[in-house]
Amino acid sequence: MERRCWWCLLALSCLLQTFSAHSDFYTSIGHMTDLLYTEKDLVTSLKDYITAEENKLKQVKLWAEKMDVLSATAVQDPEGFLGHPVNAFKLMKRLNTEWGDLESLVLKDTTDGFISNLTLQRKHFPTDEDQTGAAKALLRLQDTYRLETNIISTGDLPGVTHKSPMTVEDCFELGKIAYTEVDYYHTELWMEQALKQLDEGEESTVDKVTVLDYLSYAIYQQGELGRPLELTKRLLILGEEPVPERKMYEMLCRGEGIKLTPRRQSRLFCRYYNNHSHPKYLLSPVKQEDEWDRPYIVRYHDIISHSEIEKVKELAKPRLRRATISNPITGVLETAPYRISKRRATVHDPLTGKLTTAQYRVSKSAWLTAFEHPLIDQINQRIEDLTGLEMDTAEQLQVANYGVGGQYEPHFDFGRKDEPDAFKELGTGNRVATWLFYMSDVAAGGATVFPDVGAVVWPKKGTAVFWYNLFPSGEGDYSTRHAACPVLVGNKWVSNKWIHERGQEFRRPCGLNETAR
Repeated sequence: MERRCWWCLLALSCLLQTFSAHSDFYTSIGHMTDLLYTEKDLVTSLKDYITAEENKLKQVKLWAEKMDVLSATAVQDPEGFLGHPVNAFKLMKRLNTEWGDLESLVLKDTTDGFISNLTLQRKHFPTDEDQTGAAKALLRLQDTYRLETNIISTGDLPGVTHKSPMTVEDCFELGKIAYTEVDYYHTELWMEQALKQLDEGEESTVDKVTVLDYLSYAIYQQGELGRPLELTKRLLILGEEPVPERKMYEMLCRGEGIKLTPRRQSRLFCRYYNNHSHPKYLLSPVKQEDEWDRPYIVRYHDIISHSEIEKVKELAKPRLRRATISNPITGVLETAPYRISKRRATVHDPLTGKLTTAQYRVSKSAWLTAFEHPLIDQINQRIEDLTGLEMDTAEQLQVANYGVGGQYEPHFDFGRKDEPDAFKELGTGNRVATWLFYMSDVAAGGATVFPDVGAVVWPKKGTAVFWYNLFPSGEGDYSTRHAACPVLVGNKWVSNKWIHERGQEFRRPCGLNETAR
């Protein structure tokens, strides 16, 4: 028995090594065939789980039918029914024993085999890089062989024996990948195909408003003005908010919207963190908690003390002024506009590629340098020690105070390709990462939300959150688009450090893949 188990473990180890050696599946059909057998095994496992659930449900149903007949008879003459000693005994037995057995049956977990198998295999599934690589390959084939979008979508390719039609979600995903690559030509083609299939009545989780938003902007970027105007009119006819992001933003602020699946939730952990045995934190590591997986957002607990917070606020209060934002054209920091009305003008923002207006920020902020007080220098050093990133090229510590209704609408911290002059005056490159201290609790509202992915981070005094805005390649991570929700009740104090590219060459080496984390 021990020898057989040893061989099983050896075979499993070899299988996992094979998968690990071929993480870039999309570059080889030969390696991709392994994935078909993996998927077949998962389907078998899933069917076993369904059979077990059906058998359990069948037993529960039989019990319910039996009890229904018995109770219907008993309640017609309760005293007479219980006057029979056998009925009285069986009632005691049922309630004391049999209902307990039924409870155990209902609570019996039949998912173990399937979940264990899925978790094991999941570690060796294709990555985001594989999915993007396969999408780019499909677009490349479309151009080379001049294939119409509809032919690809229906799966009617020359010489194929296994036709595979594409859903609205498939077409939309291809269009989004092209959009991320600033390939507006293919964005237009695939968003049009997604819209066509929606118009034909195909059921989908993707709504027409979102597709029309991408489509109109892609056409506009190619120099055409008439069609984007017509598509925008159609948006209005649909009776939807022209900016779907706005709805998601507000839903997340209310605590609604996207939730992590149990599988993704299981990958988030809390830990004591010393940043690879940093001398300062080797004996007293900090408490680190994973808040989100993609983009990876971490929270540090008890990272700034009450006395430190009060000193930072004391230094900042005399200097608080209307908050500033980076002008997308000039790269210069300007005073942020306020917005009164809920409905915004529907223009295309070159920063986001979506129907929007300028960034609106309702808060006051101040900038503190390391030369003004030793505490600021200590805080900067703390961030450097925990992130491993150079602080000499980072921006000054910005302290912001949001009153009732205070907010910062969805925005990127980094400069996009459309903004060649972003942060030019600083001479330190793009904003590679963001560190955000929460310096107060907020009674209601005030969360930091990421509308594109559904992440919500609630303010907690004494904590800080950190995320990278750029991939190691230097490309912007568009999933980091975020916002500060309006403060409903209370007073919100935060301070943040925007860390720049210069000086990180050896601390965070450049990656060769554009979107690999």
